[in-house]
Amino acid sequence: MAYIKSSCQGTRYPDLCIRCLARFAKFTIDGPQDLAHVALSVSLSRALKTRSYLLKVAKELEEFKGNRVFLIVQDCSMQMSDSVDQLYQAIKELRKLNKRTIIDDTLLWHISNVQTWVSTALTDASYCVQSFPGHRMSKRTATIKVKAQNVAELTSNALNLFHRYASRYQAASRATKKP
Repeated sequence: MAYIKSSCQGTRYPDLCIRCLARFAKFTIDGPQDLAHVALSVSLSRALKTRSYLLKVAKELEEFKGNRVFLIVQDCSMQMSDSVDQLYQAIKELRKLNKRTIIDDTLLWHISNVQTWVSTALTDASYCVQSFPGHRMSKRTATIKVKAQNVAELTSNALNLFHRYASRYQAASRATKKP
């Protein structure tokens, strides 16, 4: 648990990070790669639940197709679906890093892919949050905004934890390429 707490202190949302990763403390988290993998998995899980909720709400609002809220919910559900796809890709790519032991351009390419997919997932979740006006909204709309914000915050934390893992390899690569 101490490792999780210390790692989460450098994230943008440390309390959320600790709260969501604490249940994994009893499992062996063997370093920053495992922690990044768990954080990405938590983010993906929350994104899947949020997408399901958004699809349910969109279906309920379908009779109001021209309604502004319906269009926002529909757009938000597409953004969240994109986030889910990108988080899946990032986790798949992170597994490829497990098999790499040599610091080379291929390893750095896999790291770049993970960073790109997680950053894009974060952008999509954030876009969903920003789609809703900040004032006077229905309970359902406020719930959607909170759920999307939670996905964005978890994804931000996962990206930060992955950056910490990746920075070791990127620094080692720069050190080995010096003449």
